[in-house]
Amino acid sequence: MRVAIAGAGNVGRSIAGELLEHGHEVLLIERDAHALKKSSVPGAEWLHADACELSSLDEAGLQRCDVVIAATGDDKVNLVMALLAKTEFGVQRVVGRVNHPKNEWLFNEAWGVDVAVSSPRLLAAVVEEAVSTGDLVRLLTFRQGQANLVELTLTPEAHIVGQRVGNVPWPVDSALVAILREGRVLTPTPDDPLEAGDELLLVAAPEVEHQLDVLLGDHPL
Repeated sequence: MRVAIAGAGNVGRSIAGELLEHGHEVLLIERDAHALKKSSVPGAEWLHADACELSSLDEAGLQRCDVVIAATGDDKVNLVMALLAKTEFGVQRVVGRVNHPKNEWLFNEAWGVDVAVSSPRLLAAVVEEAVSTGDLVRLLTFRQGQANLVELTLTPEAHIVGQRVGNVPWPVDSALVAILREGRVLTPTPDDPLEAGDELLLVAAPEVEHQLDVLLGDHPL
């Protein structure tokens, strides 16, 4: 997979390093010459250019990229690049970094963003997930599908403990995608029993999150 990343700061370089380790091709785009630390990510391609300029993105060959990540520290730059990537180059998947929570509402399909990643929201979600058991926690929002990645750890008193996955009346527009159990990642099948302590990862439309919270929790029905 070929991935272009705008912004070669700490965030951009870290993402690039992870992607390279997984065998992907990575292009880092950076307009600040002082930030062109090519030795920090030697396996990546580097381009000294402005990600908001159409000619620069054309030079980068954005039309050949499977994914574009707008990861600069400026929300305005990230939005402009996302829009250009989607509308001018037809990039299939565009990820936008949200630096300031007040701008999160802008990172949607109208601006070409398929997935918005808000660092403050992610940090808050990680903290909440670490201390919450039995309550639904929203981890990530997928803008294109208007769905969220949510997590819940089953308590011993949860209503569905002991039931098989296929017998649980999952709400429409929700899907159980993984079960984390004792350090293992399980792909759920209809015959798998659900156990106390299971960490469930689900993709769900926002409007059914309350139903999931009631179904999976230990609150009185």
